[in-house]
Amino acid sequence: MLKLLWKKGFLSMRPTWKGSISFGLVYIPVAVYPATREEKISFRQLRSSDLSPIRYKKVAEADSKEVAADQIVKGFEYERGRYVVLKDEDFEKVRIESTHSIDITDFVDLDQVDPKFFYKPYFLEPQKGGEKAYAVLHKALGGTGKIGIAKVVISNREHLAAVKPDGFFLILELMHFASEILSTEVLKNGSATAVSDKELKMAQALIDSMAVSWEPEKYRDEYRTALMEIIEQKAQNREIAAKAPTPPAPTNVVDLVKVLQDSLNRTQSLKQKRGSASSSGRRATNALVKQRRRTSALG
Repeated sequence: MLKLLWKKGFLSMRPTWKGSISFGLVYIPVAVYPATREEKISFRQLRSSDLSPIRYKKVAEADSKEVAADQIVKGFEYERGRYVVLKDEDFEKVRIESTHSIDITDFVDLDQVDPKFFYKPYFLEPQKGGEKAYAVLHKALGGTGKIGIAKVVISNREHLAAVKPDGFFLILELMHFASEILSTEVLKNGSATAVSDKELKMAQALIDSMAVSWEPEKYRDEYRTALMEIIEQKAQNREIAAKAPTPPAPTNVVDLVKVLQDSLNRTQSLKQKRGSASSSGRRATNALVKQRRRTSALG
């Protein structure tokens, strides 16, 4: 088996940092762990003749000459072709002190916050001496339906964040600032289209027929899995046949009710088949158990 250069999903036991949650005069020592990871397949660009990796040189646009690292400065383009150069001391003036503190300034109702604001979760683990206060905050937030709004510094950048109860733990979820959320004014208002009662009831019936309990494990990145399979096969000098995609047929808006009805019938039929297969399996298992019992009794 090819040893690939990607990690298999285990929570790293090394925290991002250790610090405290603070609100009022309360300080709760915590360790911060990443709660997600990106399963990204990375590629190198190679020369086709000998697979030598490609490197890029930093060159000036004016004369295409290579520029040494000590000759490169940072500039902000405030007009096309005109720049303000910033030096290290300029960045030092606005450098944010990494206090390793999650400073809660407000508590708000979770249902008041648009989900678009949240984007990156971290686990918060209580540290020695903070278990009691951690448990109190966890239960208090769960009982009130509120979340703590905080400021936190991660990787030398200040973030807006929320402290939220999640299962038996608290999580810190980084948030977008209001200025980062884009307006929907440029989009067409899809909900303004007239919908008949029949179409609505049929759509609701289809949704109900497809409703299941949330099981995140069953949803997988099929593209990544298929691509990794190709990489594995090619690494072993074995080619794999490409699978031709089947494009979905466009829905005819005029026949929307018929499409919904056909979808509902198909979903119900699939459920009946699965139920029948499960019943047959149970009957076969029960028959086998009875047969074994009779055999044991005769013996």
